Amino acid sequence: MSANPEHVRMVEALLFAAKEPLDEASIAARLPADADLAAILEVLEKNYRHKGINLGKLAGKWVFLTAPDLSWLLHDLRESSLKLSRAAMETLASIAYHQPVTRAEIEEVRGVGLSRGVMDVLFNAGWIRPRGRRRTPGRPVTYGTTEEFLIHFGLDDVRDLPGFDEMKTSGLLNTEPSGLFDEITGGSPLDPEEEED
Repeated sequence: MSANPEHVRMVEALLFAAKEPLDEASIAARLPADADLAAILEVLEKNYRHKGINLGKLAGKWVFLTAPDLSWLLHDLRESSLKLSRAAMETLASIAYHQPVTRAEIEEVRGVGLSRGVMDVLFNAGWIRPRGRRRTPGRPVTYGTTEEFLIHFGLDDVRDLPGFDEMKTSGLLNTEPSGLFDEITGGSPLDPEEEED
């Protein structure tokens, strides 16, 4: 089945007007039952591939984005974003690349102690959250990144982080990327009864 041009227009309008990226279920709920969403998204992606905006995926959701080669045009138009200290950037990177990770593991990766204020800044930005508790003595809380983190940094998945594959191959990462955002299961090193929502 090919994409109905009217359905393509409908999805284009939805994505253009959306304040935030839309998941496929939200888009499909607004379309006629016979709409082929996969074909529609493929047509839109192709139509916008060489334009000033592109159709892309962030955190598994669809959104129109400025073409990467034109982002310099908008540099002065951007709102001033949260300025992170070096400690906050290192902490966020440690969590992003090693999640789920405990406070002690973050300190081990960084080589210095972690102040409470650094974690507060990242929580307030909505970029990290508790993921559960490790099944080790003391049952420490583990942390991971959020959907807001992926969207803010223009990533569809944590595996899209710069250098992720290279770090994984070299043995610098011990995480399994396929389960980072999945529900915690009984086979995980985390205790599912302690996972926080």
